Amino acid sequence: MTRTKQKIETDFFKQLDRFTFSVRKRVSAVYAGNRPSIRSGHGIDTIGFREYDSSDALKDIDWKAYARTEKLYVRQFEEEKTLTTHILLDASKSMDYPEKGTSKFEYSAMLAAGFAYMVTRYNDRFAISTFTDEIEINKPSRGRKNLMRAIDRLSELELSGKTSIGEAVIKYSREIKSMSLVILISDFMQEPEAIDTALHRLSNHDLIVIQVLDPAEKVLPLKGNSKLIDLETGEEISTYISDNFKERYIKKLDDHSARIKKTCVKVGAEFYTFTTDTPVFDAFYYTIRRRRR
Repeated sequence: MTRTKQKIETDFFKQLDRFTFSVRKRVSAVYAGNRPSIRSGHGIDTIGFREYDSSDALKDIDWKAYARTEKLYVRQFEEEKTLTTHILLDASKSMDYPEKGTSKFEYSAMLAAGFAYMVTRYNDRFAISTFTDEIEINKPSRGRKNLMRAIDRLSELELSGKTSIGEAVIKYSREIKSMSLVILISDFMQEPEAIDTALHRLSNHDLIVIQVLDPAEKVLPLKGNSKLIDLETGEEISTYISDNFKERYIKKLDDHSARIKKTCVKVGAEFYTFTTDTPVFDAFYYTIRRRRR
């Protein structure tokens, strides 16, 4: 049964105020987020003057200073270089699990909203876009109003379709105009080759990859004759779940996650796996603590 409304809690936002969300050094200093730099010309705050030289543009000359001193000066400004954060959130039907309690999508949406909240503290731009076998691209913008609109949109979203991370990333990567922070959140229930391709395509950015699973998917708490349903296709499979079946399933899932992690290490990305019974704040605490190392 499809949920008519996604429940996205935001009570944990205030707990995030104690953290500083650092950006990896390999991101260009121009986009490193709230790092002051000194430049001539036009900026945010004037911090002084210096004498004009031939490398300066004529438009940057302060003519009032020239009128007083009969010397050519240019103003110096302090400006903040900002980082754009792109959050890609899996909205396929496989994320609509379980029917009761916190679904994988709801948990993932809270993570997405939490990262966006932290970005707004620095007045940096962010966008939360959702993907299935298609992608709904949202343009980056600033502010709490943008965040509230994004949460409202996610709350009303109807999950459908299959996961197609590779296609989504191909289309979205054309929208990224500079070095950015990219956060990819999914259950990653797709062929590993497509995931590998997507991660390599995003490897020039500061990349965080988060796998969200339901606790039942980690342990498969079934036994005997069972009916399994593919949420993305609706296909039903009747099977007998023995202890040997369960062991093979868990190993296959662990191997799948291990392969994603291996690719992340190769491209310099961070990889995390969280189950939906992990308190959201704990997931952030672990992520941010690790980035401070």
